[in-house]
Amino acid sequence: MRIATLTMIGAATIGLAACDKGGMDTGTPVADGQKAVATLQTAAGADVGRATATEVAGGIRFTLDGKAMPPGTHGAHVHMVGRCDAPDFTTAGGHWNPTGAKHGSMNPQGPHEGDLPNLIVGTDGRGTIGMTIPGATMAALLDADGSAFVVHADADDLMTDPSGNSGARIACGVFRPA
Repeated sequence: MRIATLTMIGAATIGLAACDKGGMDTGTPVADGQKAVATLQTAAGADVGRATATEVAGGIRFTLDGKAMPPGTHGAHVHMVGRCDAPDFTTAGGHWNPTGAKHGSMNPQGPHEGDLPNLIVGTDGRGTIGMTIPGATMAALLDADGSAFVVHADADDLMTDPSGNSGARIACGVFRPA
């Protein structure tokens, strides 16, 4: 029993060491890394939260802190254009997809870089998500036409191209360097 336990610990140590990428795992904060923030608003201009993009080793970490949102499950995505014109926020374009993938983490040809987990909002109107997108860069996020963070009315099915059947856009914010 003791030998089996030691063997398992040794294998786990070797496995973890294999994940080391020059001393910094994907997602580790980068000293003096770039950050961008998007203040989310409804079509009526109400403040409903904040999305943050932070440069980390090997990608970008996206977080969302939502408030005063309708309870339920909502699709949440980074969109290609840094515009949030009310009432429908269609000026934000499609999902951020610099690699040309299909939509959704459950799609064998996906996901878009802008595909994030569903936002679950409680009865208090609050919800949070966080996810690191490996390979994403701040240069692509903050390109000439920028990018936006959008929350949708319905849950994302995480598979249907191009938007996961996530419904209308109910909140939007443009990423700005912080």
